[in-house]
Amino acid sequence: MAPREVINYVELPAQNIPATKAFFETAFAWSFIDYGEEYTAFSNSGIEGGFFLSELVSRTENGACLLVLLSDDLEATEQRVKKAGGVISQAIFSFPGGRRFHFTEPSGNELAVWSPVKAYIA
Repeated sequence: MAPREVINYVELPAQNIPATKAFFETAFAWSFIDYGEEYTAFSNSGIEGGFFLSELVSRTENGACLLVLLSDDLEATEQRVKKAGGVISQAIFSFPGGRRFHFTEPSGNELAVWSPVKAYIA
């Protein structure tokens, strides 16, 4: 039996779908399938989802949900985000359990990337 009542798909607004697609393809190697000019679905991201054409943006300051990506090398991921055209909105900071940074992608949506604290054995 398939799992029920679990998060299965996420949709985000995108002011510029081609720029958003290019960013996520370059920074994170996500794959896309277009469904017309106003919707594109993504995969290879940890969860399936899509971007719909909209003038709105998803940011925590607006009460939006924050999507947080996992990285095993936070600094390298931050550099890929910058190189792909992302804007760092909150520099790397520590919190109980790990470190993370926030960024906006070309359509203005806010996401974050985190790395857990690594256990060191002496």
